[in-house]
Amino acid sequence: MVLRTPEELEEIKKRFLNRYKGSKTELNYKNEYELLVAIILSAQCTDKRVNMVTPKLFEKYPNIQALACANIEDVKEIIKSCNFFNNKAKNLVSMAKEVKEKYNSIIPKEHEKLIKLPGVGNKTANVFLIELNGENRMAVDTHVFRVSHRLGITDAKTVEETEKDLIKAFKTDLNELHQAFVLFGRYICTAKNPKCDKCFVKEFCISKENFKPR
Repeated sequence: MVLRTPEELEEIKKRFLNRYKGSKTELNYKNEYELLVAIILSAQCTDKRVNMVTPKLFEKYPNIQALACANIEDVKEIIKSCNFFNNKAKNLVSMAKEVKEKYNSIIPKEHEKLIKLPGVGNKTANVFLIELNGENRMAVDTHVFRVSHRLGITDAKTVEETEKDLIKAFKTDLNELHQAFVLFGRYICTAKNPKCDKCFVKEFCISKENFKPR
């Protein structure tokens, strides 16, 4: 349920957009193939870590066709410093094979097609479309979940319900708000020892509790 008044939501939105206007993902990529692979790798892993492993991965497997033919064990070796690298390696190769066979090696841009690809769930698809096309979507990761609950915007227990509440609360500029919440949660409203002295929405904070989806 959305807990804040329309006036409060508008003020929160204004401050975040002013602070983080035009912000982009911190994942390094040159094209849509590299973007999707990086997002898949970033699940429960830091962008910094992903950016350390992708140069070698993209050098050896520069496109969908190359990744589709990759040896899974070799991919595992390259990305082994990422969390859940075994599953991610399998998903990356399976995703590439499916894109190659079903879509002529062109990554689909429709959400309903993206979420059917191996390793690409709702959040990954949303982040991909936000970054690639600036679509008006909300993606809820651990940072967005924590920030939206600490600011008393929603009391939803799951990622899915939180996403629905944020869409209902803000309606527009969701792509920019997503990135703003991510950066705010990553560098200011951190899970442990949040930097409250740097917070620009202090009056809306209801708790320093480290909210996590159930």
